[in-house]
Amino acid sequence: MKDVFKKPEKQPQKIRVMFGRISKRYDLLNRLISLGLDTRWRSFLIKVAQLPDMGTVLDAGAGTGDIAIEMKKEKPSVKVIAADLTSEMIAVGRKRRFGAEVGWCQADAMELPFSDALFDAVTSGFLARNVADMDMMFREQIRVLKPGGRLVCLDTSPVPDNIFKPLVLVYYRLIIPIIGSLISGERDAYRYLPETTLRFIRPEAMAIKLKEAGLIDVKYRRFMFGNIAVHWGIKPD
Repeated sequence: MKDVFKKPEKQPQKIRVMFGRISKRYDLLNRLISLGLDTRWRSFLIKVAQLPDMGTVLDAGAGTGDIAIEMKKEKPSVKVIAADLTSEMIAVGRKRRFGAEVGWCQADAMELPFSDALFDAVTSGFLARNVADMDMMFREQIRVLKPGGRLVCLDTSPVPDNIFKPLVLVYYRLIIPIIGSLISGERDAYRYLPETTLRFIRPEAMAIKLKEAGLIDVKYRRFMFGNIAVHWGIKPD
């Protein structure tokens, strides 16, 4: 089938404006589009991050704080910093329950305003496919990560070649834009988001990138018929 979609643009300013427009309905749409399964993926991310007591963790590209707030709820002793490019997302996150217990910072994921080796863990959810330079993003995350600390990345994956592929493609390219348009009024944003998924690198390639960036003991686990993956690795001592 001919691909009628343009390659998604990932200019930081355009990304910031787009996510700003959908910020108020972002959490609701995540629950609907993922069929409520996104909470399980985030719980697994937090589990493999192995947050230490009294540690400090950065959630990069935090959006409205789903991961950051859940980490704070699970381990109140951990200092959680949520960084995101979009001020509107941060404003929504601050107003959420437990949002005031998280430290918020507006920052570009490719130029983090933190000193080297500051965090015991660095996490991200649905960030990698939205940046212009994923290699630079990972280098920055590893730079601010302490030796022995864990980097954990949750993101979508291209649709695997299996019996579910035709149905998943229809869901991504037809159903998601319709749902997004009806609830948020932003059809273009919910055309962009599925397309970044379909054009994203496969989990095996992501694991290679993490190793090339300098992590060791890199692993990943797939979810939702292979359409979601959580990767993690350790910064060498």
